[in-house]
Amino acid sequence: MTNALFQVEHLRVAYPQSGSDAIAWAVDDVSFSLSPGEKLGLVGESGCGKSTLGRAAMRLLPEDTLVEGRVAFAGQSVFDFSPAALRQFRGEAVALIFQDPMTRLDPLMTIGDHCLETLQSHQPTLSRQQAKAQAIATLEAVNIPASRWSQYPHEFSGGMRQRVAIALALLLNPKLIVADEPTTSLDVTVAAQILRELTRLCDERQMALLIISHDLAMIGEYCDRIAVMYNGKFVETGTTQAVLQHPQHAYTRSLLEAALHLQAVDVVKGVGSGEWGVEEEEKIDLIPDTRHPTPLLHLDNLKQHYTLEQNFISRLFSQDDQTIKAVDGITLDLYPGETLGLVGESGCGKSTLSRTILQLIRPTAGKVEFLGQNLVGLTREAMRQQRRHMQMVFQDPHACLNPMMTVGESIGDPLRIHQLAEPNAAKGQVLDMLERVGLSPAKSFYDRYPAQLSGGQQQRVAIARALITRPQLIICDEPVSMLDASVQTQVLALMRDLKDEFNLTYLFITHDLWVARFFCDRIAVMQAGKIVELGFTHDIFTHPQHPYTQALLQAAPLLARQGDRLGS
Repeated sequence: MTNALFQVEHLRVAYPQSGSDAIAWAVDDVSFSLSPGEKLGLVGESGCGKSTLGRAAMRLLPEDTLVEGRVAFAGQSVFDFSPAALRQFRGEAVALIFQDPMTRLDPLMTIGDHCLETLQSHQPTLSRQQAKAQAIATLEAVNIPASRWSQYPHEFSGGMRQRVAIALALLLNPKLIVADEPTTSLDVTVAAQILRELTRLCDERQMALLIISHDLAMIGEYCDRIAVMYNGKFVETGTTQAVLQHPQHAYTRSLLEAALHLQAVDVVKGVGSGEWGVEEEEKIDLIPDTRHPTPLLHLDNLKQHYTLEQNFISRLFSQDDQTIKAVDGITLDLYPGETLGLVGESGCGKSTLSRTILQLIRPTAGKVEFLGQNLVGLTREAMRQQRRHMQMVFQDPHACLNPMMTVGESIGDPLRIHQLAEPNAAKGQVLDMLERVGLSPAKSFYDRYPAQLSGGQQQRVAIARALITRPQLIICDEPVSMLDASVQTQVLALMRDLKDEFNLTYLFITHDLWVARFFCDRIAVMQAGKIVELGFTHDIFTHPQHPYTQALLQAAPLLARQGDRLGS
């Protein structure tokens, strides 16, 4: 394109590998261009090279990275920039928004200080007063009031921190914004607000936008064009309508089919105006087995409150209650054999509740009864014995697997801790579990390290480790949120099969409503530390009672809602 603002031509990127002469291209012969005001969505599974491509756009790759091809901004190769020109390029020409805003924010600096530092480092002739006025205007553009100028990052919610990160990216009025998974950790309402604001500002300022994501529905809603990346290559590119309505590549079709299968629902006409209803593609018996006389897990008025420490001056002048009620009087039953979904915005207390159930943190008040025994106040040894029967699967398998331990060692470690098997017998159990979670042949995975596995394979290892002690309850904290739709469906199908095989009970924490609908028997909606709605999954989706539940459903990206794009 002759008027292209940003061009990538035959880009190839490879990271150095010790002990190997073979070149593994993380990005392999990728070409595309972006014009002013254009919004391009880049989708693909974790590890396909999306983030590497985004960092190559800003020349943020390590010095020893092997790079071939050309990346040009306004006709100039970014690889030819001098250090001074490169510094000006980053921020003034191109800005990057990360998935986790805390990678951009200094916890010891106020929001105002962040803004002033950004402006004055690039525009030293600006007075402090001018810089502050410009910064406040930018913060207000993303709906952050000037009254929060002197607050620190920890005083903001996850969504508000991401707004600050967007404001910092916009301060210097860049021509291109690269947003790398900007809403993955946010609930649907906050994500929708942030993406609407970001795309609106791009339209107003004629900024180009590159959104990197594994969420096809979100990309379809906010982008003009889509590029599908697989194994380092672009396998399909085109307008959003063309890619969603007539996908050409098998991988694109698998992503689209998996996303639609996860949602498994067509929104009835009129939902947008507040008339709720769904038509199911298939009828599934989601009624939990509540015939047991007692629940497996019973929470009684459970509370987890935190009091913020204040210095003398803060205590003297502050009129606000400095107690954070992360979990505030929750009473809930979880029955044997069911899957209970826990949904709500980031910061509402979902993860705190899961850690309180496991007694990783002691509650302020209330009871946690598991198998009829109150866990609150148990000795460390007694609680250790109980944890054999209750395990957890975390959001990021890469972070929860020791990179220095092999797959076999990681899965077998709980057997050693709980003294459940001798070493030789333990290896046999680990190999058997690897086969059960679909890592076959097991012997080929046993001696591998986490870095040698894909994201989906790492999560299967995490599931195998949770199952190895034969628990009755598994708490899943966002177990598939970092995976693309096709891998999500594989992992969820595996978890459903294992639930039947091992007679498991799941507490499934997620901010993805369509995943919850696909997987859960009942859903509890959590807001500000409280359960505001609880019911069968079908009832929650067809007749949501609480305004917050309705807002969550309305904000959730839905491929079927884009009828003009999907066609018939």
